[in-house]
Amino acid sequence: MFTYPLSFCRLATLLFVSLSCIGLPAGAAADDDDIAQVVYHADFSDPRRFSAMLTSINNMVTHYQDELIEYDVRIVFISHGIRFLTNNTLDQTPFKSDAALAERRENLSGRLSALHDVQNVKLELCDITRSQIDLNKKELYPGVELVPSGVVRIAELQRQGFAYIKIE
Repeated sequence: MFTYPLSFCRLATLLFVSLSCIGLPAGAAADDDDIAQVVYHADFSDPRRFSAMLTSINNMVTHYQDELIEYDVRIVFISHGIRFLTNNTLDQTPFKSDAALAERRENLSGRLSALHDVQNVKLELCDITRSQIDLNKKELYPGVELVPSGVVRIAELQRQGFAYIKIE
């Protein structure tokens, strides 16, 4: 029977441990299964602000995709945010469309649709807001999910670990 000197055994162990760690990023741990969870709060009427929010979300999901990070990004629309989820001008409501929105609506709706359809960003609308202005569900853009209360939904998502972002 052949026995290896003690230093060879140590070297073999060190080599085995080193090879088993190749490919692991710094800080890799049991948390690698975590999903990046982010909720954006949209309760404003300004189309420039909405455009900035869409840019922020696109940049975020592009980063996650480039880094191969799973993500769950949602936008919860409340109050004036409903303006960005329908082509209805919402006349006779507090959320009535204005010239600034009319000018940018096609661009904004296209970008929002791409985030939902291509990037899998979830769109959630407060049903209290929708029902208070009697907007038919069929007038909402495809992919918009109704939640009973937008603020309750945001609180639930934060309790589940979602990061909260509101573009100012």
